[in-house]
Amino acid sequence: MERKNAWKKYSDEDKNNVLTFADEYKSFISECKTERECVKKAVELAEKAGYRDLQKIIAANETLKAGDKVYAVNMKKAIVLFNIGSEPISTGMNILGAHIDSPRLDIKQNPMYEDSDLVLLDTHYYGGIKKYQWVTLPLALHGVIAKKDGTTVQVSIGEKEDDPVFVITDLLIHLASKQMEKKAATVVEGEKLDLLIGSRPLEKEERLDESEKEAVKANVMRILTDYYDMEEEDFLSAELEIVPAGKARECGLDRSMIAAYGQDDRVCAYTSLLAMLGMDTPKHTSCCLFTDKEEIGSVGATGMQSRFFENAVAELLDAMGCYSCLLYTSPSPR
Repeated sequence: MERKNAWKKYSDEDKNNVLTFADEYKSFISECKTERECVKKAVELAEKAGYRDLQKIIAANETLKAGDKVYAVNMKKAIVLFNIGSEPISTGMNILGAHIDSPRLDIKQNPMYEDSDLVLLDTHYYGGIKKYQWVTLPLALHGVIAKKDGTTVQVSIGEKEDDPVFVITDLLIHLASKQMEKKAATVVEGEKLDLLIGSRPLEKEERLDESEKEAVKANVMRILTDYYDMEEEDFLSAELEIVPAGKARECGLDRSMIAAYGQDDRVCAYTSLLAMLGMDTPKHTSCCLFTDKEEIGSVGATGMQSRFFENAVAELLDAMGCYSCLLYTSPSPR
């Protein structure tokens, strides 16, 4: 099927609207590089549009009706929004869905080691990646650190102009003759994708022992302690993701494209979210669902194989005063 270039049919007003929308999208895709960041932003935008937390409504024993807008969050990594329609929900729902996880590298639970006076973090790739694309690329570290006292610390290093960035090293071209003979799938191996994060040892006066080994690692841990009050054991309960550093950029001399990390599938998530937030009261209840773990099979407590969506629908029905087992199992998406 032949597709016509949309630019050819746009009016000047349409083009201005496209550029305004693109600027807002660039801000979103730059700020939201992890599932947690996407959910946080979605909640912020939803509440500005008049959506309320379904759990707070349930706690207050309120009854929902047509025109009400609610959202529910699952472990800060998935979210569903409902705009209750004028028709009974038993007639079905209109559902938009997208995933908000993207291929990346994850920090392992006991990751830090020193080798040849360099400190690295051991990683595991998440989702399908072309491993050779991740070397010699400025990288950022995003996520949370769960501490022993139960508090969590937000981490984002590598996005501000004065932040340091990280890198995965590769061989210089004149040392890589054997490497260049390999196929693309093996030219850089997954187990070699370790993140370089430091090379400077502790100053002598800071060392417990002049002959102390792993002085570079000790210096890195000192920095982490100063900034995040973090111990090495905190890596065990941390969720740290490695993503390309930097903001989304306009691409092409005509600025007609956007170059950014994470557009699969956050470009769909963002457009679906704005469509949902811009709706008036629909005829049929509308639903917008964003989940995690699609890149590895939609498994786990925050993926589509969880019961999050079903439970949220059940809670919605109950808050509407019309829950029954038959109604819960009978509706089908429109």
